[in-house]
Amino acid sequence: MVKALLFDVFGTVVDWRTGVAQEAKAFFADRGISVDTTAFADAWRAKYQPAMERVRAGSRGYVPLDVLHRENLDATLADFGLSASVDPAARTNLNRAWEKLPPWPDSLMGLTTLKSKYAIAPCSNGSIAMMTWLARYGGLPWDTVLGAEIARAYKPQPAVYLASASALGLVPSEVMMVAAHNNDLAAARAAGLKTAFVPRPTEHGPGQTSDLEPDTDWDVMASDLNDLARKLGE
Repeated sequence: MVKALLFDVFGTVVDWRTGVAQEAKAFFADRGISVDTTAFADAWRAKYQPAMERVRAGSRGYVPLDVLHRENLDATLADFGLSASVDPAARTNLNRAWEKLPPWPDSLMGLTTLKSKYAIAPCSNGSIAMMTWLARYGGLPWDTVLGAEIARAYKPQPAVYLASASALGLVPSEVMMVAAHNNDLAAARAAGLKTAFVPRPTEHGPGQTSDLEPDTDWDVMASDLNDLARKLGE
């Protein structure tokens, strides 16, 4: 029997693309800098997986995602020709855009309903600090914060899922991973967790081509988190 639900956060629970673009828009407007902030958000995010892959591959020791985001921000500013326009203190402020991401419209109600029956927690590549401030910003009702930092590894490495289950005092089969990304669920299933797919077809914008539908028979497939709550409440 499933006792706890773990959630991917960036893309599954919150709309990172809109949030980062909005924060960047205000940031650059205050400085009189003209930038396509949606393109900026996409470019910043594009460095996310390559930065984590160096940690996964062992060519770099574990550092929290906050550090990787800041390094990626420096590189993105350079790509846009803005290195000289944004000082280090301002970059630190802009880096906190990842703590100010709006939940998808169904997220709060869905999570609250699910929490009435299950323990719920993020299983994100984000740090504990990032997940804490993001939860406060968006009102996300987690019971606790789990994920990459307690394992000192990054998804889809199995240690992340196993450490999260262990932290709850549960065996993997008592935990369900909820995500909008098929590769996340495949790794969770391989680690022994149950799986639930919730599509977010505009996570990467209107031209998204990935993760539009489940690519296998996950344990549960729902249209959004409210639908997931209905299906898990049956």
